Formats: sequence, structure tokens, C-alpha cells
Amino acid sequence: MALQINAYLNFKGTCREAMTFYQQCLGGELTLQTVAETPMAAQCPAGMQHHIMHSMLISGGMVLMGSDMIGPDGFIPGNDVTLSVGGGSIQETEALFNKLAEGGQIAEPFKEMPWGAKFGAIADKFGKRWMFNSEINGK
Repeated sequence: MALQINAYLNFKGTCREAMTFYQQCLGGELTLQTVAETPMAAQCPAGMQHHIMHSMLISGGMVLMGSDMIGPDGFIPGNDVTLSVGGGSIQETEALFNKLAEGGQIAEPFKEMPWGAKFGAIADKFGKRWMFNSEINGK
């Protein structure tokens, strides 16, 4: 499968409401996964267990993703969209990660994660945020 780039939206506790609204407007199938439903639940405070760790709205060829999870800089309106790269092999994804990281800042090294993928995050040299996810078992 070829690499794909999709928008990934960050919310401050309103991901479920927003993604449900987008589904009503755009149609499609919506999946929502709370923090409590992930392997990372034990690492998060009790008050975060109902927050959305990951959501995905698929409608035709469109994919829109979102989360209530906020990075160390906190929620910054206007800077809450990340480009998400996925769908390719680990080698393709890591090569693109390394190229786009040149001159930028690595927020999360490209490494194996508890959800069965290799993941990394950067801000490129122009300040644009990118996430990279490649399934380890090729799903």
C-alpha cells in the first residue's frame, strides 16, 4: 500500500462531540477509542480515562482523525492540526520521517509503540507538525 497523508485534529476534551458532528455533516463510519480502552490506560490519570485517545471518520475516500490527547505544549488553538502519514511499509515511513525531520525537531523518535506500530512525531523546519505510523504486522 502507498503512503497516505490525512488530517489529524486535536481537541481539548471535545473530540467525541466534534467527530460526531463531523459524521453528521459528512456521513461515513466513525470509530472512537477512549483512553480506558487502550494499553496506555494505566499510565494516564483517572480523569482522562473517558477522553478520546483516537478517533477515525471514514467517508468514501476521505479519512479524518482526531484525539483529546495533547502534547507537552498544551492545546494551542490554530496550531491543532497535524499531518498524519501512514499506510506504507515501516521502511518507507521511517525514510520519510528522517527526510522531513532534517532541519526540524523530533518530538517523538520513530519507535515501536504499545498499539503494535512504529510511531514518530516531528515538527519540520517550517514548523509544520507531522505524525508517522506504520503497523508492525502489516495490517
